[in-house]
Amino acid sequence: MSPLFRRKPVDLVEDATASVTETAPPDNRRKNYTPSKKELGVVTPKRVPQGRRVETAPADRKEAMKQMRDKQRVERAEASAGMRNGDERYLLARDRGPERSLVRDIVDSRRTVGSFFIAGAVIVMVGSLVKNDLVALASNVLWALLAFAVVVDSIFISRRIKRTVQARFPKTDQRMGSLYLYGIMRGLTFRRMRVPKTKVELGAKI
Repeated sequence: MSPLFRRKPVDLVEDATASVTETAPPDNRRKNYTPSKKELGVVTPKRVPQGRRVETAPADRKEAMKQMRDKQRVERAEASAGMRNGDERYLLARDRGPERSLVRDIVDSRRTVGSFFIAGAVIVMVGSLVKNDLVALASNVLWALLAFAVVVDSIFISRRIKRTVQARFPKTDQRMGSLYLYGIMRGLTFRRMRVPKTKVELGAKI
């Protein structure tokens, strides 16, 4: 009889167990070793950075147009805020450059007659509508005084712009006449309505 049939079932089980043990790769891991997700085949989903909106693909053309309008509205609001804050990325060409930023600070650091010009013009216009010779005369005199004060104030602004810009930027390629006009026009605007908004306080040393 063959030796295989003469062996006991217990011996066959032991031989099979020993064979599996010999062919299994050695495991040098610690007993309390925890396999990683990569070893287990688990894929970790990527996290979306905080503050970043995940855009979903539009279902149809109407939804695509709505998303485009929303995106444009957000971009316009961002550009408007950047322009008010003086961000160079959103400024108009007339407002860009360190020289013009300096001109804005020069004008914003002082009180200008031009900021009262519009209010005075409204008073003169109302006075001219009153059918009274004395009121009409007073309105004309006030108008002439305002115009003269604006001219004188503009001269002082231009001189200060020239002196400060040449001291800070001796090699500037900006035309002084353009900077004068830029400063004068800013001085004619109410302080709270100026764009970019003021960054210096009244009386600040520039």
